[in-house]
Amino acid sequence: MRNEKIEEIKIAEDGVNPQEVPQRTLYDGDKIPAIGMGTFGSDTYTAVEIANAVKGAASVGYRHFDCAPIYENEKEVGNSFQEIMKAGIAREELWITSKLWNDSHGKGNVIPACKQSLQDLQLDYLDLYLIHWPFPNHHEPGVEEDWRDPDAVPYNHDLYMETWQQLEKLKKKGLVKHIGTSNMTIPKLELLLRDADVKPECNEMELHPHFQQPELFNYCKKNDIVPIGYAPIGSPSRPDRDKTENDTVDIEDPLIVEIAENHDVHPAVICVKWAVQRGQVPIPFSIYRNKYLSNIKAAVEDPLSEEEMKAIAGIDIGCRLIKGQVFLWEGAEDWRELWDLDGKIPG
Repeated sequence: MRNEKIEEIKIAEDGVNPQEVPQRTLYDGDKIPAIGMGTFGSDTYTAVEIANAVKGAASVGYRHFDCAPIYENEKEVGNSFQEIMKAGIAREELWITSKLWNDSHGKGNVIPACKQSLQDLQLDYLDLYLIHWPFPNHHEPGVEEDWRDPDAVPYNHDLYMETWQQLEKLKKKGLVKHIGTSNMTIPKLELLLRDADVKPECNEMELHPHFQQPELFNYCKKNDIVPIGYAPIGSPSRPDRDKTENDTVDIEDPLIVEIAENHDVHPAVICVKWAVQRGQVPIPFSIYRNKYLSNIKAAVEDPLSEEEMKAIAGIDIGCRLIKGQVFLWEGAEDWRELWDLDGKIPG
């Protein structure tokens, strides 16, 4: 047990008052901060670097942190949470999300996996627990895009419901406050909403100006599911396996660059402003103070005009960057089969 005194965390002079950060209201009335700090970066940065960024983010006003065991840093991030709380930020002020990884789907695996995340993060409960991907298809860290799990299968709704029912139990036990989905599609969500006793409260999905997913976004809003957006600036540091020659770069889009020049900010800041004002919860990630500070300031300062928002709505080109090729099963043609593009679930 460490007994050293932890210096009180105060909002930095150039930081943001957490009470000024917008919030989204879940269907039960609870509120989630409308911008979070991501912790995915294990392909590029060390767990310690990411954990230090979490502490730095807390000092500039972040209270929402998005975690997952597959990021391979929950223990280190958990140490940061302990320091943050010992320094005077109450647990109730924090919103902490984690996710169930693909190798833990099924009746007997979910609760132990959640308890492991709680142990690693050194928490008594999670604010939000998501099923990370709707497939039980695992992949090893650092694999190439053509790697395939020999046991990979198409979406199986019966298995997914077994998994979801365990999340419902976690909520009933008080180990998680809220439950939700990630990387889902409308056809899969329709089945879940039909069969669930507790409907999902959030869906985490790829959202950025070049990939706005308007149909799925509007479907979530219509069904009182808060859309959480990962890769909000276009994920320039995503794994090489997800990069293809036709990918575009949001922060190089002429419109985004022009609006950024008009606001005297980096184009990435415009992407975050757009996301917050549109109504989703962006989860930007950086280990660099100037960048994560700029991101949270984007949520509270110098909003985009109605004309600018309309203009950005017009640059959606459907460019998915996180394609998920490593989750494909034998016989699948390419990554598009993961996303039910014709409105039907393969298999």
